Amino acid sequence: MAMIPETAERVEQNTAPALNRKVQVEIADSVRWHSTHPERIGSRLEELDREWDIERTLEANAATLAFSGAVLAATVDRKWLALPAIVTGFLLQHAVQGWCPPLPVLRRMGFRTAREIEMERTALKALRGDFAEVDKAADRPAAALAGARR
Repeated sequence: MAMIPETAERVEQNTAPALNRKVQVEIADSVRWHSTHPERIGSRLEELDREWDIERTLEANAATLAFSGAVLAATVDRKWLALPAIVTGFLLQHAVQGWCPPLPVLRRMGFRTAREIEMERTALKALRGDFAEVDKAADRPAAALAGARR
């Protein structure tokens, strides 16, 4: 494993293989289920649009803790400045290495990467037929981009 992994794979590389497998199985199960219930694909896509990925969750938690520490330092005791220092250090570690202490907990709670969410979204769109017109289009690149934007 590289000291600084590629951005797209850094969370998965720092997640237990069993949890990564569980996420992939859940995605496959969803796609299989929706293949027999195509009328539910639209609502599932809406759910996926609202799903918070692990990056957003880490950022929101880090911002909340750092802000809370700053407020407590200003109003209670300067020792609270240790909290934003620690949290921002963890956030930097996550940005560089793809790991920080909350990551395993959040993964066990079911938070997925944006890539994992997008994998399910793309598979469901393909089931729905969103990309069928690409092969027939005169301008295939434009049709492919239009399909990807849906």
